[in-house]
Amino acid sequence: EGMDNKKAKKYEAVRWILVFTIGVTVGLVGMFVDFFVRLFSHLKFTLVGNSVEECSEKGCLALSLLELLAFNMSFVFIASVLVLIEPVAAGSGIPEIKSYLNGVKIPGIVRLRTFICKIVGVLFTVSGGLFVGKEGPMIHSGAIVGAGLPQFQSITFKKIRFDFPYFRSDRDKRDFVSAGAAAGVAAAFGAPIGGTLFSLEEGSSFWNQALTWKVLFCSMSATFTLNFFRSGIHFNKWGIFQLPGLLNFGEFKCPEGDKNCHLWTIVDLAFFVLMGVVGGLLGALFNFVNKSLAKYRIRHIHPKAKFIRVLESLLVTMVTTVVIFVASMTLGECRDLMFYIFTILQVTLNDIHSTIRQFFCPNKTYNDMATLFFNPQEAAIYQLFHQNGTFSPVTLSVFFVLYFLLACWTYGVSVPSGLFVPALLGGAAFGRLVANLLNINLGMDIYSGTYALIGAASFLGGVVRMTISLTVILIESTNEISYGLPIMITLMVAKWTGDFFNKGIYDIHIDLKGVPLLEWETEVEMDKLTASDIMEPNLTYVYPHTRVQSLVSILRTTVYHAFPVVTENRQNERDFMKGNILVSNNIRFKKSSVVSRASEQRRRSQSMKSYPSSELRNVCDDQAVVVEPAEEGEDMLQQMLERRYAPYPNLYPDQSPSEEWTMEERFRPLTFHGLILRSQLVNLLIRGVCYAENQSSATQPRLSYAEMTEDYPRYPDIHDLDLALLNPRMIVDVTPYMNPCPYTVSSNTHISQVFNLFRTMGLRHLPVVNAVGEIVGIITRHNLTHEFLLAKLRQHYITV
Repeated sequence: EGMDNKKAKKYEAVRWILVFTIGVTVGLVGMFVDFFVRLFSHLKFTLVGNSVEECSEKGCLALSLLELLAFNMSFVFIASVLVLIEPVAAGSGIPEIKSYLNGVKIPGIVRLRTFICKIVGVLFTVSGGLFVGKEGPMIHSGAIVGAGLPQFQSITFKKIRFDFPYFRSDRDKRDFVSAGAAAGVAAAFGAPIGGTLFSLEEGSSFWNQALTWKVLFCSMSATFTLNFFRSGIHFNKWGIFQLPGLLNFGEFKCPEGDKNCHLWTIVDLAFFVLMGVVGGLLGALFNFVNKSLAKYRIRHIHPKAKFIRVLESLLVTMVTTVVIFVASMTLGECRDLMFYIFTILQVTLNDIHSTIRQFFCPNKTYNDMATLFFNPQEAAIYQLFHQNGTFSPVTLSVFFVLYFLLACWTYGVSVPSGLFVPALLGGAAFGRLVANLLNINLGMDIYSGTYALIGAASFLGGVVRMTISLTVILIESTNEISYGLPIMITLMVAKWTGDFFNKGIYDIHIDLKGVPLLEWETEVEMDKLTASDIMEPNLTYVYPHTRVQSLVSILRTTVYHAFPVVTENRQNERDFMKGNILVSNNIRFKKSSVVSRASEQRRRSQSMKSYPSSELRNVCDDQAVVVEPAEEGEDMLQQMLERRYAPYPNLYPDQSPSEEWTMEERFRPLTFHGLILRSQLVNLLIRGVCYAENQSSATQPRLSYAEMTEDYPRYPDIHDLDLALLNPRMIVDVTPYMNPCPYTVSSNTHISQVFNLFRTMGLRHLPVVNAVGEIVGIITRHNLTHEFLLAKLRQHYITV
């Protein structure tokens, strides 16, 4: 007891240390990305800016455009090539992480190689001037750190092995991935609580109470690590935390002396609701267009040679660059610089001059379109939030339309790309436009920064449809709790409006990938179905003591991940013959599977050609337990008590089913004893865990938990097995390794109960048993997907 307690405490301590390490690592990753994006963008904008200023006078603007194109194309080319190396690194990674946390493993999604391609790729994509953000990929890379760090091993570096056998299970790994994803959000937005809620709302399907606190701690460590290094590097103020996240919205506050100024009033709320509706509509339109584009890509671009994808991303870059340049040149308005300087608050003159673009304008004026386009996106958002009356309505409208179309086209190109920042920037322009119209045309006294923020929230909410986490992320990013209610109302309205037309962008991409995601709950009408309607009745099963040749043939001819361990119950069979109602309640499953079980036997015997003996006899004479028919005079009670405590009744079936059996013999009821995983069976075979038929099962070698999980997460495959090393007549006793008490459901359980059990417990297999503990079928994730349930419901209506 004491030992176990110590061990548990040690585990807990190790968990906390790992969670802290994950947070710090994610913070450093964010720092790395931010540093290089700033460096490259600064370099690019300085050179191109100087060139434009010179060429405006000399008339060599084509040269400036070529310079800009050269920068952008080469950056995006690097990013695109990295995605060719690891295709999973494309996009934002949020749909993949959402699927992973729901319990679906997508190959390569949490690998080190994906991490490197993602981080370096997103750095070049953002520097290359595409309309993408670095926030989505931060979440993915955080999740990879969470998956990899606690394992202390990587498939990329196979040689490096630490003896660290803890946390070798899907459940532990999933917990750490939740923490990593939360840390990614926290580092991106400087929003630790938002990160925790994001992980809870968007990410994890299975959440335990103890996890909340650890995830929050992880997010905090990520935010403060990033904050510490950014404040030090950019301001040279080490230890003075001034820059919480990669995306900084700045402070919203009224000028000191202005008594009439206010951030928002009750009248504004009505406008906010309307903006929420418009944001929801725009988001739904964005998702619709993006989905059509994605379908087109899947049909026409993905089947072709891989370099076509690189060409597509280069095409998008070229169009984006030319549009930015031409729009700034022809559509930008020249506005007065003096007016600008007086209205801006709390920003030093140097800062203004660094983000203002005078392109194509005479002295003492600046170009408002170029000021939005020729800046990093974060700077553009900052300006839309905090500068009074400096953008004309025409500029804002054109900017929004161009941004909407280009961002929509870009999301889904094979480069690492996020969606948060483009949606925020587009929405901010929309909000700013509304503010301008209200201010100038209706003469209302409003704070335009608030409208920009609400516009950003409504458009982002309309695209991604997150509620609680997005509210908290935006509140934390603005440091202004008084915005809580307006943001909340806007996001809710935007979500409801958008949901009326289609799903959120991440769900759309999950659907397009064909991932069997389990939603939070099923529809009400699904309860017309029961477990027996949706289960898989044709079972592939193993006996507690099975011959090696039988196991090999089962593993080679099926792709199932788990097998029920059963015995054929002779006692029940007699009742079955007598027509005992209780037992024969699974007779209809038996009828339906008569044919399939016969073909299963045939398949097994054919697959045995690799062995000399094609008999599938499973004779195990040793220790055969035969229950003699009791003398009438014997004490029945005594006999029942003895039988009650026998560990497994007749675990030694005398024969595997053979071709010559009659129907009755073939369909003896199967008593269910437990589940054994495919990986465990392969492990037992590879390590030679078996005993000879003339020995007792006690002579079989025992494996420890550490040995069973040593190869996690990549277990060996049955086809890697050298059959020459195995004696086909040996017998494997699987009882010490099977799970003797998995969750099971009765065959007439309602679907909603089956679904809740499956989803909240994070199951992979759910055996269906009848009233006397015989297995009649098995339910896997596939049987609970929306499409499958709908099809079964249609069948149900037809039969009714």
